[in-house]
Order: sequence, then C-alpha cells, then structure tokens
Amino acid sequence: MAEVECVLECRNRLGEGPIWSGHEQALYWVDIVAPAIHWFHPASGEHRSWPVPEHVASLSLRQVGGLVIALARGFATFDLESGAVEMINPCEADLPENRFNDGRCDRAGRFWAGSLPYTEDQPKGTLWRLEPDHTAHRVLSGITVPNGLCFSPDDRIMYFTDSPTRRIMAYDFDLATGTPSNPRLFAKVPDEAGWPDGAIVDADGGVWSCEWDGARVVRYSPDGTVDRVVAMPVPRPTCAAFGGADLDALYVTSASDRLSEAQRAEFPLSGNLFALDAGVRGLPDPRYRG
Repeated sequence: MAEVECVLECRNRLGEGPIWSGHEQALYWVDIVAPAIHWFHPASGEHRSWPVPEHVASLSLRQVGGLVIALARGFATFDLESGAVEMINPCEADLPENRFNDGRCDRAGRFWAGSLPYTEDQPKGTLWRLEPDHTAHRVLSGITVPNGLCFSPDDRIMYFTDSPTRRIMAYDFDLATGTPSNPRLFAKVPDEAGWPDGAIVDADGGVWSCEWDGARVVRYSPDGTVDRVVAMPVPRPTCAAFGGADLDALYVTSASDRLSEAQRAEFPLSGNLFALDAGVRGLPDPRYRG
C-alpha cells in the first residue's frame, strides 16, 4: 500500500490539472471555481497563487515562457511575472452556459481542453485542440463532462472520458495531425467506485485515473486491467501529475466543493495537495509551442 502524504494544505474548492515544471522542480495547478493558478516548490515548501478573473480549468507551460490556460469560454496566455491574462481564442464566447474543464498538451506542442455545460447534465460540450498558431479546432462533440485526457508514451493512443459514462475510452492517435480515431472501451469504472476524473500516463504506459467520489487513484495496465489501487484520504481526488527529480512522485489534487458539512467533518483534508511514491516513473509534461 502506498503511503499518501498531504504535502500542502491549500484548501482548494476544485483543485485540478497539475503539471510539473522540471526546470523549476515545481508543480502548477488550478482551482477552477475559486479561480486561481497555484505553484508549489516541494523542496522549500514555498507556495504561490495568482487570482484569475474567471473560472480557469487547465493549463500548460509555454515554450516562450508563462502559461497557456483554458478559461471559462476560451484559451488565453498567462504572464507569471505580471499576472496579465491575454485571450488568444475565445472559441466558446457565444456559449455562456458552458465552461472549460480538463486539458493538457500533446508532444507536438498543441494544447487540448474540453468544455462542458455548467449543469453537467447535457451532452453540449466539445473537445478542442489549440494549435501553436492559436487556431482552435473541434475534435469531439456531444460531451457532458470531459476528463482524463492523456497520451500513451509512443503517442499512438489518446485516452479520454466523458465522466458520467464511467467509461475510459482509448483512441488511435495521429500525432502529426492531432487526429483521434477508432474509439474503443479501455476500462469501465464500477458504479460503486465513483466517476473517472483526471488521468495521466506513466513511462511504462500505465494510466493513473483519479476517481471523483471514489476516494481512490487507480493504475490501469496498458491492456486496461486494474494493476494498482491507491486509497486516498479524501473522497474527491481530481487529477495526478508525475514530479520530482526522477519523475517518480505522484502528485494528486483534490476538491472540497459541494461536500456536505458531514463530509467536510469526515474528510477534513479535502481540497489539499497530496503526494505518494508511484513505484514507476512518469514522462515530462510537454510545453505549448504557441
């Protein structure tokens, strides 16, 4: 059994989307509904945060410096020195009933993020691909709650899930064009285990999926079988990232939003940042080339 440590009491309402900066040896992530970008340096314990003027759902480091972020209704850049936000593609500005959610970069330097309706009960979301030239393309549609976007080590498989289905899907992936095809079931989460949320792939091809209301992180082997289950001290782990000098520490964000008073009393660490020894190494987080 892995020992799960609370490494930062950040009290996020909806912590999400962690990525690791190897250059800084630090972790970035967002709090979606108490909108802010967070940064944590494990070696020193230093923690910083930057407020954002609207819901911020996911992020990636940029090759030219700073971040690319998915805001409520479009893609923007974020300057870490000034805190300035610059919209680069307001691709869902005409959809006030929607907001963006889970996302990450592929290894061709494109940024991906999915949108969802605020009600989380209708298939009105889209998976978008943001090119380095800032054009955005609809890739998948009819999504209710987009999550779990990640890529295999050889870039031949894209993983993605619409959380209410409890189905983690695998797609053939063409890295050159950024095109997924041939969707098929990779894993089905049991009803009693909660909903599949954010996910990340390790260097051996294992998929680590956080289970919202399942209080656990599950590692699936490349064939989709359950390889390892990590019990979490919070009911709503949200997403994981590999970090540390050897990329062998698994950092896990969590949420406290919409928990009952009884749940908050039972799980007082909800919303904090956790880490555990993964037993495997991860892969470097790609940077956005725009």
